[in-house]
Amino acid sequence: MNFLAHAWLARGGSDDFLYGNLIADGVKGPDLSDWDAAIAAGIRHHRRVDAFVDSHPVVLAVRERAPRAQRRYAGIALDLVWDHFIARELGLDMRESALVARSYRLLADRPAPARLATLMPVLVEQDWLHGYADFAFTCRAIRGIGQRLSGPNRLADLVPWLEADYANLEADFRRLWPAVIDVLEFPDP
Repeated sequence: MNFLAHAWLARGGSDDFLYGNLIADGVKGPDLSDWDAAIAAGIRHHRRVDAFVDSHPVVLAVRERAPRAQRRYAGIALDLVWDHFIARELGLDMRESALVARSYRLLADRPAPARLATLMPVLVEQDWLHGYADFAFTCRAIRGIGQRLSGPNRLADLVPWLEADYANLEADFRRLWPAVIDVLEFPDP
């Protein structure tokens, strides 16, 4: 899952908890003692979501369908594809979202960890979370992330498969997302 999924799953928590979920990919290592308790709880929640999703049978089966040469990178692309389906489900192509606005406010008001410092302003400025509702936008984001990795752009190489397998990926999402919500959604206060 990517930013939108993590925000949605954390929406019932405090701003600090939500912020921790949004920046967790930029925080490395198990020692979270430098972070406020609620932010650290958000980082841990994000990591639980990622571990659950990455080991879920639906995701394992999708990765097996991915082209062998790019399979190692499929998880990165799938995280964005899942956000695409969430954005569509939430109707983010039709309306502004209070959750997205809240997430952007938190990301604009607080410094991101160094690993995300250049990405977060772009994400907010270009309104990626609403943009994910458009699959072409999502595919451009996947290609863009691939440009930041060393070596050939293996993520861009996955896009034709994602486009061809779109209906199957949507069916996979329909099986995965309810399981994620049942296990990992932060309860409303």
